[in-house]
Amino acid sequence: MHTCRLCNRSFSTELELELHRDTCGEDELLCGECGERFSEAAATRDGWHYRCPNDDCDGEGIKEDLYRVADARLAEQQ
Repeated sequence: MHTCRLCNRSFSTELELELHRDTCGEDELLCGECGERFSEAAATRDGWHYRCPNDDCDGEGIKEDLYRVADARLAEQQ
């Protein structure tokens, strides 16, 4: 069994996992403050200002407290 580290989905082959990784987290954000992962749509009302949708968290701003999962994945590989 092969499991994606980003979303915890499991795949029966390594090829299926590799194909999944190409699109996993494409439109998702990760909060550096609380560690929560969520869609971009959940984090913004106007498409310009972003904040963590977790009521107990003050994280806001792309590349300030919020990071695109796809960008985090690229940084992890380097």
